[in-house]
Amino acid sequence: MSDGPYDEREDDSAHLAVIGMACRFPGADGLDAFWRNLTDGVDTVTRSVPRPVPGGATGPAREYVPARGLLKDPEWFDAGYFGYSPREARIIAPQHRVFLECAVEALDHAGYDPERHPGAIGVYGGGTDTAYAQLLRQPGSVPAATDMEILLGNAVDYLATRVAYKLGLRGPAVTVQAACATSLAAVHTAAQALLAGDCDLALAGGVAVHAPAKSSPYVEGGIIAADGVCRTFDAAAGGTVGGDGVGIVVLKRLAEALADGDHVHAVLRGTAVNNDGSDRIGFTAPSVEGQAAVIRDAQYVAGVDPATVTYVEAHGTATPLGDPIEIAALTKAFGTGPEDREVCRIGSVKTNIGHTDAAAGAAGLIKTVLALEHATIPRSLHFDEPNPQIDFAAGPFRVATRTEEWRPHGIPRRAGVSSFGIGGTNAHVVLEEPPAPVAADPADPWQLLVLSARTPAALDAVTENLAAHLRARPELPVADIAWTLQSGRRVHAHRAYAVVGGRAESLRVLSGEEGARPAGSRGPSGARPVTFLFPGTGAGGSGEVRRLYGAEQAFRRAVEECHAAAAPHLGAAAAEALRRGGTHTHPGPPAQCPVAAV
Repeated sequence: MSDGPYDEREDDSAHLAVIGMACRFPGADGLDAFWRNLTDGVDTVTRSVPRPVPGGATGPAREYVPARGLLKDPEWFDAGYFGYSPREARIIAPQHRVFLECAVEALDHAGYDPERHPGAIGVYGGGTDTAYAQLLRQPGSVPAATDMEILLGNAVDYLATRVAYKLGLRGPAVTVQAACATSLAAVHTAAQALLAGDCDLALAGGVAVHAPAKSSPYVEGGIIAADGVCRTFDAAAGGTVGGDGVGIVVLKRLAEALADGDHVHAVLRGTAVNNDGSDRIGFTAPSVEGQAAVIRDAQYVAGVDPATVTYVEAHGTATPLGDPIEIAALTKAFGTGPEDREVCRIGSVKTNIGHTDAAAGAAGLIKTVLALEHATIPRSLHFDEPNPQIDFAAGPFRVATRTEEWRPHGIPRRAGVSSFGIGGTNAHVVLEEPPAPVAADPADPWQLLVLSARTPAALDAVTENLAAHLRARPELPVADIAWTLQSGRRVHAHRAYAVVGGRAESLRVLSGEEGARPAGSRGPSGARPVTFLFPGTGAGGSGEVRRLYGAEQAFRRAVEECHAAAAPHLGAAAAEALRRGGTHTHPGPPAQCPVAAV
């Protein structure tokens, strides 16, 4: 570790936890598919995208690059789930729809039901300009759609507030706009709100979905590569390729996440946002000083020595101007450091999915969180020969040319993520590997799995998805899954449950093997009375009490309280029998003092 301002600080109160995520990126409709594509080194850009159909005055002829990172079926939307009519849903822009759906998925992934969460939940995010509103104004598009309806359904001003309205979130709901830096700037804004106490849980991210899909115009010297391939840091780099996507993370104060038993995917140690000001050759040009400053600021807030950061997810647009400036800024921020410092791998998710505009920072962030959690650095694609304008030898950075295990020597896994917007806004965050999980008390092998959905078909799908989730993650305790299903999911009208005796039986019941199926019911959700069944004097046996006493912490605590209260009145032997779950004959009237299981 170097001396100076980077004093290692282990104060959990200054750090945040990433406890949930959701995404849709080209070639991936969720986290698992996204991570699989990254580790397999798959380029998911579509290279048969039609050019736009001109309307009105066409102007001069333009060349278009028939390549774009596209989402699968972005127009599909479960309108009924959110209480929208088909007409209302059609007026809402696709990027608003997928952002709303991913907000639900992110909270589910974090294990929180907003209807039951006692604290304030904030939402911070931004989108991009699309042509969808113009489509709605065409004759015959949507019957009687007013200008106000089109505005509310399409303007980015209402992206965050729509989520708050439909999910019942009472924390701040703020749209953040900073061009390509939008989603990482939203993460910074959410982090500041959490540390200030404005909310207790925060969703942060960004979205860009262009409808209809169209290819990007090619401009000599612009940011779009003529061949539709993003070759970040490569000698043949000629620009990036457009892409659509959405990414959202759920953040919480780290100390509270650990105390509440949340699954921490990564630690968010520090964030920073600044602007280049006028220190650049033009409004759209980047600045070495501005980028270096924001990286140093984030590292200072994080309290980490840059020599301990062993991966950087770069902005990495593969432009002739942008890539050399980014590496120069990183080198300036990281410094020379000790000679024996770890090599810092560097890469860009844009080589896989294209430049997802307002969602670009979220794409890089989610990629890096997954890399930290899996202890694996995915390779950056389309890199064969270093750009001769980049002085890699001056710093510790080496392009990740292969997917490799991430095991730095004697230091935790740490990473930086950068996102820079046209207009000069720069954002950088510092992440760290999640803390080692605390060993839980042994759980009762019998668990209650509860499922619910709005329709019978959706309930079947939820059941099948849970079975697939269990198969794919054999390490997950059934008790943890049961707890999340009971406490971290909204309750809908169509419900099912199953009492299972372990993992094998869970899979058997959820998969419908041997005729086994969860029991179902339908009715309005709400609190139900609890009925206590006592087996009677002397019935039930003491074995069940002993089993519960040994396996269930809450039951054991209650018995100990009863033991302490009864000892002065029953005598030591009777009180001990109470704790052990047996019966004891009291020396005086009444003749017998039975103690039975609940």
